[in-house]
Amino acid sequence: MYRPTTRVLAVLELLQSHRRMTGAELAQRVNVNIRTLRRYIIMLQELGIPIVAERGRYGAYELIAGFKLPPMMFTNDEALVLAIGLLTAQHLGLTEIAHTVESVRAKLERVMPVDLKERVRALTETILLDLETGHANTSAGIMLTMSRAAHLQRRVGMRYRSGREQETQREMDPYGLAQHLGEWYVVGYCHIRNDLRSFRLDRILDARLTDVPFERPARFDVRKYLVQTIATLPRRYTFEVLLQTDLAGAQHEVTDVLGVLEPHQDGILLYGSADDLDWLARQLAKLSFDFIVQKPQQLRTALRKRAVELTELAASNSTRPRRK
Repeated sequence: MYRPTTRVLAVLELLQSHRRMTGAELAQRVNVNIRTLRRYIIMLQELGIPIVAERGRYGAYELIAGFKLPPMMFTNDEALVLAIGLLTAQHLGLTEIAHTVESVRAKLERVMPVDLKERVRALTETILLDLETGHANTSAGIMLTMSRAAHLQRRVGMRYRSGREQETQREMDPYGLAQHLGEWYVVGYCHIRNDLRSFRLDRILDARLTDVPFERPARFDVRKYLVQTIATLPRRYTFEVLLQTDLAGAQHEVTDVLGVLEPHQDGILLYGSADDLDWLARQLAKLSFDFIVQKPQQLRTALRKRAVELTELAASNSTRPRRK
């Protein structure tokens, strides 16, 4: 059986989730009549929660947006999920949120039961996350500006410092943000280059939202564009390797850093660029399926060198005396 206090809190939770609901919907959800529901609404209003009532036969109740949330209640499992989320947030490389994360964690621990607090501390002290966070710090303010611009589809003016320490003033239409290989990027249309470009967030010195609207291309895949762009950056060698597997098998074993995967009539084509073919040969040697190097010839030489190294290593291990 629901207690009256539980039903009052249930009404508040429903309005927080749906923002606006009719009286009939609310009454049905908490299993009370309309008159009792009105009494619950008045109780919440007296607590300072801004609920607006629309009169009439089909009247509704609406929770005003932007007010400060009252204290929220979480189950033990929900509190555990929050703790794991905070642990992950520390590895995102956002400079301004470190103190906020610690503040939220302290607030959570103050209200946790002793047994749950011990479980959370065990998590934070024993779990090591490797999210490939880059060495550079990213401004949370820049991230918020770019994400808001992408959401509102409004142009951004920014000052950007390239990897060669050259500063430029740019205008861009941000399509979205993504993290790749430990760095945060914004992808969009650059009005200096008149083409799609990606920019590292930690190299954006300042950014401001403008009133100029733009239209983002439908179904634009920010991460796919970013992966393909980084994998095909101009380097010393370009390569093409035909993998003897299907797309699912290739995606399972080939990381984004290696190159771009593309369906081919004879398998899956892996293409990209690299400065170190010995490194590329070592990565290819890890694959569980066969492959054919289409180019460059130097990659075949690097693979033969790797094969000799592995053969010599296997031979030395076979002649080494076993410990008893």
